[in-house]
Amino acid sequence: MLDKTFQPDAVESEIYALWEDAEAFACGKRPDAKPYTIVIPPPNVTGSLHMGHALNNTLQDIMARFERMRGKDVLWQPGMDHAGIATQMVVERQLAEEGNIGRRDMGRQAFLDRVWSWKEESGGTIINQLRRLGASCDWSRERFTMDEGLSRAVLKVFVEWYRDGLIYKDKRLVNWDPEFESAISDLEVDPRETNGSMWHFRYPIVGEEGRYIVVATTRPETMLGDTGVAVHPDDDRYKDVIGKMVELPLVGRHIPIVADDYADPEQGSGAVKITPAHDFNDFDVGRRNDLEMINIFTSKAAINENAPEKYQGMDRFAARDAVVADLDALGLLEKVEDHVLAVPYGDRSNVVIEPWLTDQWYVDAETLAKPAIEAVERGETVFVPRHWENTYFEWLRNIQPWCISRQLWWGHQIPAWYGPDGEVFVAESEEDAQQQAAQHYGKAVELTQDEDVLDTWFSSQLWPFSTLGWPEDTPEVDRYYQTDVLFTAFDIIFFWVARMIMAGIYFKREVPFHTVYIHALVRDEQGQKMSKSKGNIVDPLDLVDQYGADALRFTLAAMAAQGRDIQLSTNRVEGYRNFGTKLWNAYRFCDMNEALDASGFDPSGCTQPVNRWIVGETVSTLHAVTEGIEAYRFNDAAGGLYQFIWHNFCDWYLEFIKPLLNGDDEDVKAETRQTTAWVMEQILRLLHPFMPFMTEHLWRQTHDDLLILQDWPKPELGLADATARTEIESVIALISEIRTVRAEMNVPAGAKILVAVRSGEVGAFPALVDDAAVLNPVIKRLARVETVETLDGDFPRGTVQVPVGEATIGLLLADVLDVDAERARLTKEIEKATKEVENVDKRLNNPSFVAKAPEHVVAEQRERREEYAQLIEKLKEALKRLDDLS
Repeated sequence: MLDKTFQPDAVESEIYALWEDAEAFACGKRPDAKPYTIVIPPPNVTGSLHMGHALNNTLQDIMARFERMRGKDVLWQPGMDHAGIATQMVVERQLAEEGNIGRRDMGRQAFLDRVWSWKEESGGTIINQLRRLGASCDWSRERFTMDEGLSRAVLKVFVEWYRDGLIYKDKRLVNWDPEFESAISDLEVDPRETNGSMWHFRYPIVGEEGRYIVVATTRPETMLGDTGVAVHPDDDRYKDVIGKMVELPLVGRHIPIVADDYADPEQGSGAVKITPAHDFNDFDVGRRNDLEMINIFTSKAAINENAPEKYQGMDRFAARDAVVADLDALGLLEKVEDHVLAVPYGDRSNVVIEPWLTDQWYVDAETLAKPAIEAVERGETVFVPRHWENTYFEWLRNIQPWCISRQLWWGHQIPAWYGPDGEVFVAESEEDAQQQAAQHYGKAVELTQDEDVLDTWFSSQLWPFSTLGWPEDTPEVDRYYQTDVLFTAFDIIFFWVARMIMAGIYFKREVPFHTVYIHALVRDEQGQKMSKSKGNIVDPLDLVDQYGADALRFTLAAMAAQGRDIQLSTNRVEGYRNFGTKLWNAYRFCDMNEALDASGFDPSGCTQPVNRWIVGETVSTLHAVTEGIEAYRFNDAAGGLYQFIWHNFCDWYLEFIKPLLNGDDEDVKAETRQTTAWVMEQILRLLHPFMPFMTEHLWRQTHDDLLILQDWPKPELGLADATARTEIESVIALISEIRTVRAEMNVPAGAKILVAVRSGEVGAFPALVDDAAVLNPVIKRLARVETVETLDGDFPRGTVQVPVGEATIGLLLADVLDVDAERARLTKEIEKATKEVENVDKRLNNPSFVAKAPEHVVAEQRERREEYAQLIEKLKEALKRLDDLS
């Protein structure tokens, strides 16, 4: 006998071990089957499971289990990303805690050995956490972006792109992290809204004593690197000074006034100071106008030797204060205004990022982007939801050179070596570089490898084919590339998705996946983005501990509507845990009634209407769930399962069959038991991709094999029975209407009532009026009906008339209700609800409240008003029914 309740913590690890022991996740076991491939977005080796991971991997697992059950050769390719900055930061912190040892004190190789040691001992925590979630990846094929095979792929790509002119070195602005002393990607920059200041300075115009041009800045220290002032060519205020010089205060350098469309006449004075070496927009203006580029910062963001001696060595923020004070002393500070601005911080270092002019390696992304744009335009890759294609196009059509070098030690070291005169030799190995150098110099020379490493995204862009063994011509590459669908978040469409498409087209001559599913953001229950600073982060493993992995998985799937963020609450997870409990109890009912053996059952042979009805509903649900998963409408699929299992099967069918199971007709009993067993089996198969642990556990109560390896149910034609459906649905509608009226009119739960049916409408309620009907006792029990009378005339006084379909029944409630007390209660409830509506309206009609309150608070108030308005209508309807009783 099954335990009274499902205990996830007692069985989940055991079930997962069964799957792994059976190699149920392994690809390649169905050589004649159609392949189906998903590559996991590789989590950082330093990472821990967060709610975004939980959603993403739940949806991937649903697809993997679904397609595996449909007979495909499924490869869900797992692995981890080496996460350059994140991993190096973890190990450097460890070293500091151990005795303030720096990586430079250790030397490069010793430091890298330490990182590898950390990776083997502590890295990959998230992989075990994904197992707890039920992820059915082929773990035997797990890859790491720094393993030997993937490193070989990285070298080949770098060298080939370099030789094809797509990789080059250039001096450009980058996002510079002064803490790590490295360039970082845009994704690693966290813009934070900050209350700051806008300083307005006067720059004297050379040769025009007493005339100034006013510029404004939020970063006064950068004026030490100004090399120009820009004004709009059509701004009449400055047409006479275009081409003239201003004297840069504190520095004494003469810098030109240039005409450039970047200057906005409507903003401030209309004149803009230009610091090409420390601002991305200014860099472009500087290049257009051939302005000098003067870097005034060290790699630690202190003032360097290119600024006046007074400021050299100062931290940038100390220099800011000094510059403002000195300009003020010279009478050149016109005004200071409060100003709200977005200040860029490093997401890991937590220090302010500086645009910094430096030599870096770049990829010619514009050239690579063209075929990637065309591929999506042709529909070779489709985004779900489709509107994300606009984001993809927007970025690729405005793409900038991709900075791929990082001033770190952990990562793929750039395969470039320098000769004595700085000549560069790019090769896949030092031996090849030495051969190139000997050819160039005519002799063997000493070479020095570039110290920088590649951007982490450089290796992860190759993930769909490097994980399969490329650049070797492996059987896995031939079979599993291209992959089928990529599940990912919107914020890395640019950084990862687009680059994978570019690399896939370039090296494999086809896009890496035909579908990109962009999943939603998981927010807290108020709709706020989860963040450490808000203290509203929900740990998915806490929910797994409390409610089980199945409950969390089903919650995420049920709420994964395309294009809509998920507002997660523990109440929802608890609710879907209760859904699992409902199924568990239904299985126990089946077990106790010997209704778990469907061997030899033919669903088309059912004779009982209720059995024909549930068979038809099962097939209808199969269609809906299959179509939902195929279209990535996971919420529709989950919702269809919930409706069918909770309501059709548990609430109605199991109640309807109790008289059949307790009756004397052995043939009917046998048919009903087998029907019930067959439906339960279909439920377990359909629900398995969503709730794999409980379904597998229940399956194994009567089967020796594993559910994960069973076939997906196949729809059988001709099983839908319209007559049976009409008959059973009319009974459901009858019971539901009686229950609704009882609830609205506050009829005591234990009170049994009299029901009247007019003689002319008896045919509409055969199961209600015929005591011999199979469902008659069920109707009376579920609706709490004592007796049913047939009337030749109208309903008597004290009857509430209830329309059911095209007919009407009468509920004789006068003897079970204190009409006056109930009228007083309803009137009081209406007054209370009306007052609540008035209070909400006062808030919503207050422009200040609507403008200042958080968006989710306003939305809650509107929902609250709608709920009270609906309640008032229901109460008024109940009051009207009371009047009919009088």
